[in-house]
Amino acid sequence: MNENICVVYTHSKLGDLIWQLPYIKALSEYHKKKITIIVRASTQAKKILKDLDHFDNIEYNNFRKGIYYWIDTYKLYSFLKQKNFSHLYVLDKVSRPAIAAKFAKIKNIIGPGIGNQKKWLTTKTYLNKQDWKLSYSDLSQKIFSINNIPIYNLNPELKINLEREDVDKKIVENKKRVISFGIDSGEDFKMWYEELFVELANKLYEKDLFDQIYLVCGKKNEKMASKIINLSKKKYFINCSNYNLVNIMAVIKKSIFFVGNNSGPLNMASALGIKSYGLISNDPVSELKYSNIIAITPDNYVDNVWNRDRKGMKNLTVEKAYNFIIENLKITN
Repeated sequence: MNENICVVYTHSKLGDLIWQLPYIKALSEYHKKKITIIVRASTQAKKILKDLDHFDNIEYNNFRKGIYYWIDTYKLYSFLKQKNFSHLYVLDKVSRPAIAAKFAKIKNIIGPGIGNQKKWLTTKTYLNKQDWKLSYSDLSQKIFSINNIPIYNLNPELKINLEREDVDKKIVENKKRVISFGIDSGEDFKMWYEELFVELANKLYEKDLFDQIYLVCGKKNEKMASKIINLSKKKYFINCSNYNLVNIMAVIKKSIFFVGNNSGPLNMASALGIKSYGLISNDPVSELKYSNIIAITPDNYVDNVWNRDRKGMKNLTVEKAYNFIIENLKITN
């Protein structure tokens, strides 16, 4: 049979997609084929996955709710029908990709099979209701296990060719020693305070570890970068809030190391092979177990406990973060 493989992942966050990369690569290795992936446009997958060689095609679907549910499902069905896929893998719990695949007469439809989704799959083995509570990574691993699909590397991997035309040449040609701070997050309670980043920068600069710091954040959090620059009054900060995602990838790739909150840029830095320090105080560090992220936590930290109050991030002191980074750099250097 001439296999043609498609993977659907409906979550909207970049970080969530990055966590799925090992499993998509495992499917490519298992079938010995390049993969078509269908994701939300908000992930900007066409840009961030461009340099990974196991992708054949990257498509977007909005996966909207309400009155748009069936419109987007029909678009998905039409695409699947046109491409004549032999296999469709759904890496989350939603039903609509499986429904679209069933009507497109795809012979192999594989997914977790939790809830209503199982009615639309072609497999006979499913995850159980208790598996609903698994992390996204653990969920995918169990899907692969029950379908006897091997996974050779659990850590996400990204690549970027700095010679790409859409990468700002100023970034590529910067010869200074740079590091990056990931200063924001999609969830406020995960964000270290701006003044703490300023203090950490001062200490690292006194140690002569960098010439410049890229402040990585989204456009809506530009005020955070500005606040850090204004509080510091130092000239070594570069505000990256207006950079697009490709150039964010580029500045991270150029960095000696990355320090940041538990968010998409931290996951990206680790996947790009950059030494990545995660500032963790209010959320479970165990979520990072399938990555190369080096977690820095407070002395009194307890894992698997959520704290939705940003003030809890102050439990992670500048002194603790600084000493941890210095000791780790000594060990690895």
